[in-house]
Amino acid sequence: MPIENKAPGKDVSDADMIDKFPLAAKKHPDHRSRFAVQGVEFGGDLVPIFAGPNMVESEALIVETARSVKASGAHFLRGGAFKPLSFPYRSEKYTETREDGLAWLKIAREAAGIPIITEVMEERFVDAVADVADILQIGARNMQNFPLLTRVAKTGKPVMLKRHFGCSLRDWLGAAEYILIEGNPRVILCERGVATAHTHRSSSRFLLDLQVVPAAHEVTHLPVVTDPSHATFWRPWVKPMALASIAAGADGVMLEVHPDPDNAAVDPLQPIDFDAFGQLMDDMDAVAKAVGRRVK
Repeated sequence: MPIENKAPGKDVSDADMIDKFPLAAKKHPDHRSRFAVQGVEFGGDLVPIFAGPNMVESEALIVETARSVKASGAHFLRGGAFKPLSFPYRSEKYTETREDGLAWLKIAREAAGIPIITEVMEERFVDAVADVADILQIGARNMQNFPLLTRVAKTGKPVMLKRHFGCSLRDWLGAAEYILIEGNPRVILCERGVATAHTHRSSSRFLLDLQVVPAAHEVTHLPVVTDPSHATFWRPWVKPMALASIAAGADGVMLEVHPDPDNAAVDPLQPIDFDAFGQLMDDMDAVAKAVGRRVK
């Protein structure tokens, strides 16, 4: 006899919870994963903040940023040494820093005393990235690169899995299962914007799907964070979407922060500067306290 589809969400059934992603599925209403990464707890009262530039442009820039965001209360430094773009062409000021970028991230980690999250794009670089990163990030475009997910899971390092902009919650949890099935329980889901017919602004390609935060919490025990910077692609909208994320129950927020946003090598429309980030940390903490959580 088939299992009746009673699970919340139009494409997640009770059968899926048993047969498709049993490791990612909640076992009871209060089931929430709680784990720590370098002393920072996920799944509890704290809402960890990830902050830093889209790309690791230079040693000086990433060290300066690490010290600044750490002083403002950020829990992790973000920055891409390997950076995928939608098109193969690069501007004169954009060059992937790759192994040099990883070395600079390591220097920044030691200089500021802040853990690192950075993206891994290819299996051949997994060990090099894992040697530096405290959390390995799987970008949206690689969400269903299952050999990469398996390889990253086997490092034992925590993994942030970004949702592809065209994938459902069901797809996302299926991808998470590829990591969990390898015996790696420290998986963080990240909503970074979905593709829609209307995005309110000509330069914006995605909408931040805040509804997926409570929707995911209904069916999975994994922590769910958001990336308002990538989703909005527009600096003035980053703050309201970050605050809304916390009000919606997000378990963390990832933000692009740059010392000179207008001259960022990649996506200069979306990063915020150091002063704006410091103020936003205070504002996010206020919203978090209003919903029984904290940022600081």
